[in-house]
Amino acid sequence: MPLARDVAEEVAKQYGVCIRPVPLKRLDTHTGHWEIVDVPCGATLEAKCAPCAKRNRQLRMAQCREGWHLEAEPAITPDEPNEEQRWLVEFRADVQAQRDQADQAGQDAADLDELISGLDEEINAAGMRGNVLGRTVPKRNRSTRRRQDAPDLPKRKMAATTLGRTFTSSDGKIYRPSLFVTLTLPSYGKVKNGTPVDPDSYDYARAARDALHFSKLVDRFVQNLRRVAGYDVQYFAAVEPQKRLAPHLHMAIRGTLPRAEIKQIAAATYHQVWWPPADRVIFDGDRLPEWEDGTGYFDPVTGEVLPTWDRALDQLDTDEAAEPLHVLRFGVQVDVQGMLAGTPDADQCIRYLSKYLTKSISDSLDPDDQAQRDHAARMAEALRFEPCSPTCPNWLRYGVQPKGAKPGMTPGRCRGKAHKPDHLGYAGRRVLVSRKWSNKTLAEHKQDRRTWVLEALGQTDQPTDPHRYIWKPVPASDANVAPLAIRLLRSVAERQRWRAHMVRLQAEAGEQDLSATEGRAA
Repeated sequence: MPLARDVAEEVAKQYGVCIRPVPLKRLDTHTGHWEIVDVPCGATLEAKCAPCAKRNRQLRMAQCREGWHLEAEPAITPDEPNEEQRWLVEFRADVQAQRDQADQAGQDAADLDELISGLDEEINAAGMRGNVLGRTVPKRNRSTRRRQDAPDLPKRKMAATTLGRTFTSSDGKIYRPSLFVTLTLPSYGKVKNGTPVDPDSYDYARAARDALHFSKLVDRFVQNLRRVAGYDVQYFAAVEPQKRLAPHLHMAIRGTLPRAEIKQIAAATYHQVWWPPADRVIFDGDRLPEWEDGTGYFDPVTGEVLPTWDRALDQLDTDEAAEPLHVLRFGVQVDVQGMLAGTPDADQCIRYLSKYLTKSISDSLDPDDQAQRDHAARMAEALRFEPCSPTCPNWLRYGVQPKGAKPGMTPGRCRGKAHKPDHLGYAGRRVLVSRKWSNKTLAEHKQDRRTWVLEALGQTDQPTDPHRYIWKPVPASDANVAPLAIRLLRSVAERQRWRAHMVRLQAEAGEQDLSATEGRAA
C-alpha cells in the first residue's frame, strides 16, 4: 500500500507545485501586515525538486527559441540611475575618502572596510551590476603568440551586428539560417558502451584536467568564432555529459558560417592553463604542511614557508622556459547542422539542448551497469587531488599555499563542486547564453510567462513596487509555519482552482469562436 504522504507529494508534482518550498516572512510596507509566504526553491535538478526543474527547463527552452533567429538587432541600453542608486554611490565615495585618510594616518580601517563591503552589497541589490572600483587586481599579461602546433585562423573585419547573413531565393523569399554545433573533447582511450576497454591505460589524469577547465576552452572557441565570422556572434549553449562522462557542448548559433570554417575553428582552438606545476607530489600521507598564524603554511621538517599563490605565479612569469600546466583542445568529432526558424528540426534541437539540464552527471549513470559506476569512481579518484581552482587546498600537496590560505586546509578534502560525484570535474554553468541573445534577461522571460497566465485568467498584470515588501527568513522552530504536508495540500488546492478557471475560460473562448464562425457562415 502506498504511503499517503508519498501520494500527496506525487500529486503536488503533477500540479507543478514546488515540493521543497522555502517559507519567508513578508512585510507589506504599505499596510504594515506580516504574512508567511512559501517561495519555490528554484531547483534546477529533478533530484532536488522536479516541478521547479521542469519550470526552469521550459524557461530555458523559451529563451533559446526567442533568440535563435532574431530578425531585428537587439538593443541593450542600461537604465538611467535613479536617486537611490546615485545616493548610494555618493555615500560610497564619502566612505572611501574616510578609509583613504585613515590608511594614510596609519589608523585601523577594519570598521570602514566592513562598511564598504556592506555598501557594495547594497549597490548590487539596488539594481547596479559590478563593482564601483572595477578591477582592483592588476591583470597578468602573457604572450598572445599562438602555439606552433596550432593552425592559424582567418580573420575578418568586424561588423557591428549580431544577426548574420541572409539569403534570398529565386521567388524573393528571404532566409536567415543559423547553426547547431556539437563539440566534444578528445579520446582518452578506447571505450565501449561508455566505459574504457582497458581502464589501466585510460588517461584519467588528462580527462580530469580537461573537465576542470572545459569552460575556458568554450570561451576561447567563442572568441575565435567571432574573429573568423566578422560579427558579434550570439549563442545559446548547454554543457552535457557524454556516456563516457566527459563534458561536451551543444551550441545554437545565430547566423551561419561554412561547415569547413567551424571545424577549422574547433581544430585551432586551445586553452593553456598557466598554473604552478602540479605533477610532482611534495607532501603526502602523514607529512603535510602545518599552519602558523601570521606566517601561513610551512614545511614541518625544514621549517621553510611555502610560497604563496601570487609568489608562485610570479616565479612562473619570470621563468622563460616555463610550460603551461595543461593544454586543452577539442576532439576531432565536430557536428555542424544548418537550421531554419520554425522548422521541426529547429524545435528538435531546442529540446535536445535542454534534454539534460535537469539531471546531474550521476543521474545519467545506469544503476545496473557496474562497469560504468566503476568508471565514475575512477574519475572521481583522479579528481581527488587535482587542483580545481587557485583556492583549492590540493595546492598544499604540491608545495604551494592556496590563494586566500586559512588554517584547517587538507589536500584531498576540497569542498568545491568539481570534486563531487554529481559534477565529476565540470563545476561551471550548464547553460551558457550570450548577452545579446534574446534581448531579455531571464527575469524578463519569467515575467512574460506570468503575464501570459494572468491574461489567460482574465486578470491584469500590474507591476509591483520592488521596495514595497521586506523579506526575512523564518526560523525552523517558528510555530506559525504549518507542516510541509499541509502547505503542499494548500498549494495543490490553489493550483486546482487555477486550472479549473483556465479550463472554463478556454471553453468560453471556444464557444465564442464557434459562434463567430457560424455568424460569418450565415
